Amino acid sequence: MYANFEFYAPTRVVFGKGAEESTGKLLREQGVRKALIHYGGKSALASGLIGRIGRALEAENIPFVSLGGVVPNPHLSLVYQGVELCRSEGVDFILAVGGGSVIDSAKAIAYGAANEGDVWDFFEKKREAAACLPLGVVLTIAAAGSEMSNGCVITNEKSALKRAYDSNLSRAKFAVMNPELTMTLPAYQTASGAADILMHTMERYFNQNDNMALSDALSEALMRNVMHYARVLAGNPHDYKARAEIMWAGSLSHNGLTGCGTGGGDWSSHLLEHELGGLFDVAHGAGLAAVWGSWARYVCHAALPRFSQFAVNVLGVAPGACDAETAEAGIRAMEAFYRSIGMPTSLRELGVSPTDEQIERMAESCEQAGGGSVGCIVPLKKNDLAQIYRMAKEGPSA
Repeated sequence: MYANFEFYAPTRVVFGKGAEESTGKLLREQGVRKALIHYGGKSALASGLIGRIGRALEAENIPFVSLGGVVPNPHLSLVYQGVELCRSEGVDFILAVGGGSVIDSAKAIAYGAANEGDVWDFFEKKREAAACLPLGVVLTIAAAGSEMSNGCVITNEKSALKRAYDSNLSRAKFAVMNPELTMTLPAYQTASGAADILMHTMERYFNQNDNMALSDALSEALMRNVMHYARVLAGNPHDYKARAEIMWAGSLSHNGLTGCGTGGGDWSSHLLEHELGGLFDVAHGAGLAAVWGSWARYVCHAALPRFSQFAVNVLGVAPGACDAETAEAGIRAMEAFYRSIGMPTSLRELGVSPTDEQIERMAESCEQAGGGSVGCIVPLKKNDLAQIYRMAKEGPSA
């Protein structure tokens, strides 16, 4: 039997060249009285994007304040600053101009400004948010899919914990997507984004359910598409079609569409990476690529037909003598793809070398974040998670 599901994707998408020029009108349609423009670092300012967005709001007579400084693995301390700014300035709408880190920071600020108490409580699962300021997005990085998802991930830099909070309250009212805005990204960031998009699809694809054929076909086509155009961008970062294809795939990978009928998916790789991101501040997509192969080899025995289907339908692997042989060939092919776009397939290649003590700490924290176990292909406990980290330390060549 297929798993029951709900699909909810209320975000309005404005896609294409010059799409950001509509931002002021979109805020006016939302009845905004005062906005917070939230963004990352110097590139958003140097490119003139923040200035153009500001002028678009001014043209609609919408007052605003600004807060920059978002970093990858966005920090809780900046969220606290944003909450106070929203309260003191009477902000009633947040506009995130950036990628997943900026959007997630904006969502956390929106939760904090609309609820009493410490916003970190939501990420520690101590309580649920009752409200959230409305927000919109001008997307500049194709990766996280946060522009259409209900998810939000924040790093508490004091405790080195990276934690997620999911609620439909934080779904963006609109997402403005101009693929041209992604053309200046460094190659590593583009590739890391592609890895993140793939993993959002793969986490849902790998499960223990009787999946709907249509959901599988959508997922497989999306993954093939991202892999093809990631290779195109590795050679020509200014290819508009490739940028557009990957940007749209990023939204579809994480708005719930590919999870319909899957029972939710596994998500072990994401939880494994969250500990790496919290402790070592690594790029999210790169961290996912670094742990995926080790996770896959550790659990694939429990879902060999699924891994075999992935190998054949997504990676074009010729079926082997048995599912186990095909599955291993698929894992190797996926790792070869990661390497072809400059992504790591081990922690060593990622640039980190956790000690045994750090591995045990991450495994314990990961188990706790999963509520006692992680994943559905194989429910992973602390010892399992520690073993995957050890396998990932040197990767497939070890």
